Amino acid sequence: MDVMTDVVIIGSGIAALQAALLLEKHFQVQIVTKSAVHVSSSYRAQGGVAAVTSEEDDIEYHIADTLKAGEYHHEKEHVEALIKDGAKIIRNYLKSGLPIDRHSNGKPALGLEGAHSHHRILHAGGDRTGQIFMDYLLHKLSPKTKINCYEMAYELLLNTDGDCVGVLTKGRHGIKRYFAHHIILATGGAGALYSCTSNYSTNTGDGIALAFRAGAAISDMEFMQFHPSLLWCENKAKGLVSEAVRGAGGVFVDAQRHSIMKGLHAQLDLAPRHITALALYHKRVAGEETFIDIASINNFRTRFPTIAQLCDDNQIDLQNSLIPVAPGSHFLMGGIIADDKGRTTIANLYAVGEVACTGVHGANRLASNSLLEGITFGQKMAQFIIQKGCHQKNFILHHHKCSDSLPSLFSKEQLQQQMMQFLGIVRNNEDMQHFVQQLPSLQSLLHVHLQGLEQAELELLLMHIVATLMVHAAITRTETRGAHIRTDQPKMEAQWANRWIIFSQGQMKVRNSLYEYHQARGNAQAIF
Repeated sequence: MDVMTDVVIIGSGIAALQAALLLEKHFQVQIVTKSAVHVSSSYRAQGGVAAVTSEEDDIEYHIADTLKAGEYHHEKEHVEALIKDGAKIIRNYLKSGLPIDRHSNGKPALGLEGAHSHHRILHAGGDRTGQIFMDYLLHKLSPKTKINCYEMAYELLLNTDGDCVGVLTKGRHGIKRYFAHHIILATGGAGALYSCTSNYSTNTGDGIALAFRAGAAISDMEFMQFHPSLLWCENKAKGLVSEAVRGAGGVFVDAQRHSIMKGLHAQLDLAPRHITALALYHKRVAGEETFIDIASINNFRTRFPTIAQLCDDNQIDLQNSLIPVAPGSHFLMGGIIADDKGRTTIANLYAVGEVACTGVHGANRLASNSLLEGITFGQKMAQFIIQKGCHQKNFILHHHKCSDSLPSLFSKEQLQQQMMQFLGIVRNNEDMQHFVQQLPSLQSLLHVHLQGLEQAELELLLMHIVATLMVHAAITRTETRGAHIRTDQPKMEAQWANRWIIFSQGQMKVRNSLYEYHQARGNAQAIF
């Protein structure tokens, strides 16, 4: 079945909806999402949106916090655009009636989270910020924007000029071919490549693999952020316990209620996530249980209803004031290289939100900057597309010759366990080299003939592509920086400052810029 439209958005998180709201006023828009529209990291977001809205705070403070948390591995112009433009967009939302939590005097109730110097986290429904914001946007979306649920995008379509003009999807109604003037990837991250994660099981990095197969440039794949506080019981991660709990007074403790972070960092339990996650990791490796002590938080159930319900559902007795937690994969800082307008290295292909790498999160994302990113760059991208208009005339497809059969792959569960073991919160060269030898080569993954594969096989293939990119990047960055922690190279190295590992067209390059402009040609090596 063929569908012709103006804009196709793949994904249904906050970046997708923000863009769709603006684009639908000018174009025909089709949203394609792998599951239900509510199954996204945006909808699940508990903490809130980081934005400067009070007189006590300042744009420069927020920029400084973002750069410090990410170890200065940033595209600074894009950080400034995120913080400055984002604050304006959020203020407009507040004026238009976005239902956030407020004090009795009407002022926003601003929370504090890790690595933030000021209270600036806007939240709604206590810990239901993502859900409330998403429902607010969905309510504003008009019926003329068609949302296609339970369709998995598995291949981008390029024309004979190399422009992106469509996408193939597979779902309950079989295979569809969407043709459009603009294709937007807003597919989220890749946390579900790990066995212990805060992400939905659908967050398998599909968009990154699609873009890489099409020839788009990818970067920062070594930087997976591990959240320190996933609810942990029955040897499984059961969901997220927001950093806002610690902002409200929660403390990381061991079974004897001794503080874990005392003496490790000046910001204690609100240290950057790689610091807190590593501290809990070491405790758990030593065989100790780890908890958040909520004894000092008044009205916990009222302030954090989602987390309280999560604890109830898993028979965690909150009367004891201890919530069992463990670190797990949470947010990928890397992805498809895009600018602040979403433009990738392929014409008419855009990437926005967690699937994109714009240089705003550096080596470790600052808490609650993710919803801000989706809102801000979703709007900037939509404004650019509106200005550009729909002028694609060439919809003659370039047929990429793929003849290889599906190589031997790990099962989904095996791959997730291997990722956790060898590419988890701490890594070393020996383990990663062992892991990469167990994976199929990128050449064998890139040349698979996709016709006839079932949806589960397609997802598994794309997962293996993303995992392979991640392990190659992690082996190449021979240092510890931000969320990338190597036990065999435990310090940051000066020669790796402002260096980006780029994958494109079957090659890997190490460049001193995320973007090609003013970039001397670096050494490239084949990764096949």
